[in-house]
Amino acid sequence: MTKPNFIPLTSYREYLPEEMRQRAHSFRADMERRRTVRYFSNRPVPREVIENCLLVAGSAPSGANLQPWHFAVVSDPAIKRQIREMAEKEEYEFYHGRAPQEWLEALAPLGTDEHKPYLETAPYLIVVFAESYGLLPDGRKVKHYYVAESVGIATGMLITAIHHAGLVSLTHTPSPMGFLNQILARPSHERCFLILVVGYPAENAVVPDISKKPLEEIATFW
Repeated sequence: MTKPNFIPLTSYREYLPEEMRQRAHSFRADMERRRTVRYFSNRPVPREVIENCLLVAGSAPSGANLQPWHFAVVSDPAIKRQIREMAEKEEYEFYHGRAPQEWLEALAPLGTDEHKPYLETAPYLIVVFAESYGLLPDGRKVKHYYVAESVGIATGMLITAIHHAGLVSLTHTPSPMGFLNQILARPSHERCFLILVVGYPAENAVVPDISKKPLEEIATFW
């Protein structure tokens, strides 16, 4: 068993209580501006911005620090078209047969359907894959733990980083998503977690008139 190696914590920065309150308040205000967007501009986004957002996601905590994620970043128009065609095929089956009525009713306020033009319009699609195990240089497998939790945290941090950079995003989960392994040449031990559509909002972008639950409905203090 490998002996753990520890180093001093030098990155922590403490703030006075009043500054903590101000930082928490301003961050909350900024994040409350974040909206899921379905109408994207085709304006280009510098690759460096996406790279830095991905490094934020890669800094997320994970089970045993095994980092069980892979981010396939797609900007090639031909590949985006392939993804759109396959996603719309699966979504058509979902909306016209596979989805239970209660799920369709839950989606109704969002105005979603099988048409996904943003998969081609947006400059970037980030396809997030969850790895059930890793591979050492000698080919041996390393089991990953808490994969869904780890990848979910990393994805949340990615969405936050994208908003912080001044872009918008959309989480898209066509079902099933196995076609993405084939299109993007990802191995069988990786499972698509979701597609994150990233870019600028279209000039005429609109969003659903919805609200979030208040604090007393999402938290208890003991």
